[in-house]
Formats: sequence, C-alpha cells, structure tokens
Amino acid sequence: MAFAAKDFTPEQLAAAEALFKRGTTFVLGVAKAEQLPAADRPEIAFAGRSNVGKSSLINAVTGQKGLAKTSNTPGRTQQLNFFDLAGLLYLVDLPGYGYAQAPEAQVKQWQKVIFAYLQGRPNLKRVFLLIDSRHGIKKIDREIMEMLDKAAVTYQIVLTKTDKISSAALMQILAETEAETAKHAAAYVRVLTTSSEKKAGIDALRAEIAALTE
Repeated sequence: MAFAAKDFTPEQLAAAEALFKRGTTFVLGVAKAEQLPAADRPEIAFAGRSNVGKSSLINAVTGQKGLAKTSNTPGRTQQLNFFDLAGLLYLVDLPGYGYAQAPEAQVKQWQKVIFAYLQGRPNLKRVFLLIDSRHGIKKIDREIMEMLDKAAVTYQIVLTKTDKISSAALMQILAETEAETAKHAAAYVRVLTTSSEKKAGIDALRAEIAALTE
C-alpha cells in the first residue's frame, strides 16, 4: 500500500506544514559539478522523465506556485536547480531525463553533472523518483534505478498525475510499481501517490521531507 497522510501522526503532519510555511527560495542553478554549493545541510532531489511533473510537484509541496518554472515543452529544466527550505534543507530539481531539445554534447554534459551529483554528494538523503502514473516504470526509469542502486543512493518512487487515471487503474499501477521496487536494494518499497493539481498526497510527501531535516 502507498504511503498516505494516515501513516503519519497529527503532530508530524502539523510540523511538516509549519516547516513549509517558513518559505522556500531559489538559490542557484548548477550546470557544472564545480558549481555545486557547499554540502552543509541535508538535501533531497527530485528526478524523473521529462514532462513527468517535477516542477508542478515542487510548487505544490512548497505551496509556492511559481517557484519552479513549469513548461509544456519537455526538457525545459536544463540544470540542477537548488532551493533553500527555511535554511534547513536543499530541495534539488534535477533535469528531466529521456528527452532534450539540445545538442548531443550539451545533453552529455547534463548527464555528467547529474551522475556526479548523485554519486558524490555525501549529504544527499533521498532521491524522489517521479513516475507518471498513467505510464508506469519505463526502460529509462529502470536504468536510473539501477544507477541509484549501484551508487547506494536511497530513493523513493512518487507516482504523479494520479487524478488523470481511475482508482482501479491507480491500484494496479501501484501494485506493479511496489513489486518492481522490491527488487531494488536502494529503493523504498512503499510508494507515494500524488496529484499536484488536486493536492492529493502532498501532505504525506511534506511529512517525508520534514523527517529528513531531523
């Protein structure tokens, strides 16, 4: 079964809500590994295929509509974007993988920076790997999961856009996703289900993130 608000105490949910009310600000965009900020606080990263809804989810979680720039054009996020949550935590928006309207050399540079970040960031507490609930885990997602396994980076699947499918379809894709994550050493078996548009699952995701600041 997926994580939901009922899996957290009222105190945990209230603390998470209070944390995000303190505000989140954009810090910097990183295009090269040497530009990474000091590893002086916990970090969590959002990864996923292009157009999976990363920016919309970050905006929903932070409660700041225009914080992460959204676009109908896949591959718009072309760098690692760092956001400061109340001076306690960095939220990191990684470039979408699997699509890019850019020269091959530039795409390879993005990939190099992403891999260097994921494999060499000692303060990286968790990667939230976003999967479109309408499509499930695809080949390229499995490649990222295997890379995270090898790097021993803890990650958790977040199903997005759950308002776009029926309850029955969501239950099926949830079961399939949890069965697949159980095969991966670095993955949490429990999956989060979210809808940025309907704000479903946002409170549970906030509670997960808040726990990582402790």
